[in-house]
Amino acid sequence: MDNITTKPDDDAIANAEQSFDIVARQDKVEAQISGLRSDVDEVKARLDKVSRAASRPTIGDTRTSGTEVKGFVDGYLRRGSETQVKSINGSTPSDGGFAVPEAIDAMIARELTEISPIRAISQVVQTGTSGYRKLVSTGGTASGWVSETAARPETATPDFAEIAPPSGDLYANPAASQAMLDDAAFDLESWLANEIALEFGRAEGAAFVSGSGSNQPQGFLNAATATAEDGVRAFGTVQYIGSGDANGLDSAPDEKLIDLIHSLKSGHRQGASFVMNSATLAAVRKLKTADGAFLWQPGMVEGQPDRLLGYPVVEAEDMPDIASGAFPIAFGNFRHGYLIAEHNATRVLRDPFSNKPFVHFYATKRVGGQVLDSNAIKLLKIEA
Repeated sequence: MDNITTKPDDDAIANAEQSFDIVARQDKVEAQISGLRSDVDEVKARLDKVSRAASRPTIGDTRTSGTEVKGFVDGYLRRGSETQVKSINGSTPSDGGFAVPEAIDAMIARELTEISPIRAISQVVQTGTSGYRKLVSTGGTASGWVSETAARPETATPDFAEIAPPSGDLYANPAASQAMLDDAAFDLESWLANEIALEFGRAEGAAFVSGSGSNQPQGFLNAATATAEDGVRAFGTVQYIGSGDANGLDSAPDEKLIDLIHSLKSGHRQGASFVMNSATLAAVRKLKTADGAFLWQPGMVEGQPDRLLGYPVVEAEDMPDIASGAFPIAFGNFRHGYLIAEHNATRVLRDPFSNKPFVHFYATKRVGGQVLDSNAIKLLKIEA
């Protein structure tokens, strides 16, 4: 029987090739889809992780949302509803009022910085307790030079002093009529922050300058003073320079001011400023050098402070006037030299009963202050 050779059908071959192409394409598409699914699953897992982290409460986080602030303002401040604020801070009126939400406390802090001149230039620390203590090194940490392989001699034992700023409860008691509170257009939040800041700033200004230290901060003018230079005076004693005249500035006040500036070490002069009241500033602005140039120079750019002998001038109305035995001018780096310690929450107690028909908002905050580094502040005293 003869061998019969059959020739493949061209159409069958074409169909087979087409089928192979379709299968290959399907495999490729499925591989791409699988890769995309894997990428989507990975992105989804990352988003879920971020979402869980965002919803997890942060330890010590006291921030309040806009809804909570609105509940505090409209619920407690306007209508006296305590349920709106218990969920925020858990405090009760018997504790002395409710801690205001952080957003309102931040508004009060911003206003205080603008109103209170000494606060604006001093070191401010927030505390969680009524007392605050800080250890300050007063020397003893010796240093030296040795060769690479030489023994290192023992350094001197460092000396420390403890700073515990005297503190007291600062309070304000602004009042509003019920009609004001019932007015939905009345910005109660800003009004309360401004009123509290104004009263706090007025009381702070006097305490940080000349406070007695008894149930209030100790002012830097109430610290011990001496003429001895740095390194000789006792810790906490502020150096002063005499004016040269028992009743005012002498015939060469520019020289005394230069002496005052350079009695401060160079490390503290970076960031130092003059502090005086407006009456003293009026007298200082009239001072001229021997060639007729004014010692005082106005700020050349908006927002820049006025300067005296190249240093900014801060007006603090609680500084004393020029008078015999007074300290009308201070010069120093107050961020190094004066410490303000305050409890980190302002408390507000709504009082609609004491002075009807007005509603009072009794606000309290614990604030302390004391000279931190007596080498960083120098005083000019009116004396011969």
